[in-house]
Amino acid sequence: MVILESVEELLTHIKDVQIDAIKLSSDSLLMISNYIEKNNLEVDDDVAKALQYQDIISQQLTAIIEAIDSVQSNIDRFNHSHKTDETLAVDSIKKLQEKLATTINDAKDKKNRFSGKSTDNTDFDEIEFF
Repeated sequence: MVILESVEELLTHIKDVQIDAIKLSSDSLLMISNYIEKNNLEVDDDVAKALQYQDIISQQLTAIIEAIDSVQSNIDRFNHSHKTDETLAVDSIKKLQEKLATTINDAKDKKNRFSGKSTDNTDFDEIEFF
């Protein structure tokens, strides 16, 4: 289906941008760490938190890539089944819709957890890192 091919192309582009952003973030983190080490600078709490946030951003971008991979996999299955069996194709679309709903709920939950609005009963005053 032409529309799904366009969606797949868009998702591939978004995924490529996320990969580039992760690489830039990683390179940036390495440069900052090298600068701190080279100049024997002490890292205060704010700088440590900023460095941790950069890692969280990379993790969120990775989660986007995983969601895109899942959607693309289901689109591929749908395209294949659509060509061979219409009933299977309809079932595939229903499964894709369910997985998309789950993926969006998971993404919202992760965002809320990062924002301190966890849907579980655990209260976080601050994000803890190891």
